Amino acid sequence: MSGGPAHLDEILYPSIEPYATGELLVGDGNRVYWEESGNPDGKPVVFLHGGPGAGTSPWHRRFFDPERYRIVLFDQRGCGRSTPHASAPEADLRFNTTWHLVADIELLRRNLGITRWQVFGGSWGSALALAYAETHPDAVTEVVLRGVFTLRPHELEWFYEGGAAAIFPDLWEDFLAPIPVLERSRMIEAYCRRLSDPDPAVHVPAAKAWTRWEAATLTLRPDSDLVHRMTDEVAATAFARIENHFFTHGGWFTEEQLIRGATALRDIPGVIVQGRYDVCTPVMTAWDLHRAWPEAELVIVDDAGHAASEPGIAAALRAATDRFAADDVPAAADVTD
Repeated sequence: MSGGPAHLDEILYPSIEPYATGELLVGDGNRVYWEESGNPDGKPVVFLHGGPGAGTSPWHRRFFDPERYRIVLFDQRGCGRSTPHASAPEADLRFNTTWHLVADIELLRRNLGITRWQVFGGSWGSALALAYAETHPDAVTEVVLRGVFTLRPHELEWFYEGGAAAIFPDLWEDFLAPIPVLERSRMIEAYCRRLSDPDPAVHVPAAKAWTRWEAATLTLRPDSDLVHRMTDEVAATAFARIENHFFTHGGWFTEEQLIRGATALRDIPGVIVQGRYDVCTPVMTAWDLHRAWPEAELVIVDDAGHAASEPGIAAALRAATDRFAADDVPAAADVTD
């Protein structure tokens, strides 16, 4: 998916190539792939991808005006072009946590010589954006979120323990299939045992079933191409393993941490874009965040589910970045303090 879905050509900016790429040594044996595109002297923005474990795609650059933004994309630990990759049978995820990723973002900002930047994240990327912005508010100019997800127990239970089966009972049957009946009362735990098994005969089928459930429910209308892309064996294995690892640990958050922590964002401009019929991350979480952070604009897209590729969501996200592009561009500086 080099340029992105064709229907987005009238909504997003044209495809562009990066002018700089690299690998950031973040410790614990991890190398994080990063890239910059757009205008080197433009307003800095960092794109935080979903999953966790989904990685970035070239079309993610297209949410930002390339004449006005310095666009930073990176693949979080263990996925995309970052190494070591979580698809490897011997993958070790001990050093892949929310707070490792928050530290990686801050290290990347400093290494790129950026004083402050806009933070843009959807789905898991919205949780990571909140965790980062609440930890480092002085480094953030604005926050743009999509499909808000904060890993609260009831959010995880809704999608992975049977709630969403009320809407997709047919697809839920496929998600149940790899798990014996006696283990189905705790699906995240049951999948954890299989995804952590080093035998590909065990973890690959589980990874594809886990990923297919999410891919098939992302959009308001079925998108078979999206399901096909997401269930590629290598990508699906990393995606499922990393997601399940984070969900098993509740994201390493305390109760309601990201919602309560939104008080740190009260002086930061923000936009929250949410599909009305988002089954993966229902609108309830975006609403709770908006109540805690009323200064942020909440845009509910009435004809969309969860995916950033849905036209109404893509248009709302571009409108947000266009609006913020007009604000002052913070000058780059030596940020080694």
